[in-house]
Amino acid sequence: MSIPDRELEHSPLGGPITRDGHTVTVHIYRFASTEDEWTLEVVGWDSSHIVWDETFESDLDAYEAFERVLAEDGIRSFSEDKPAGH
Repeated sequence: MSIPDRELEHSPLGGPITRDGHTVTVHIYRFASTEDEWTLEVVGWDSSHIVWDETFESDLDAYEAFERVLAEDGIRSFSEDKPAGH
């Protein structure tokens, strides 16, 4: 038995973010027409994917979680090609 594809609702808070010459793409989404919590995923410039284990009550909460990591660890933390020691 196959599971039908479901349409996703994407937050307008997602999109490309550039810092220090590197761009990552932030995806914040949930199943369309639901009140499900939001999922946060970041695609690095090297095509690596990081998906948060936790979900978020609002798309703003998800974006703020991304911003915290960006502020604390920098944009290079979203890549598999991190400098030594990180």
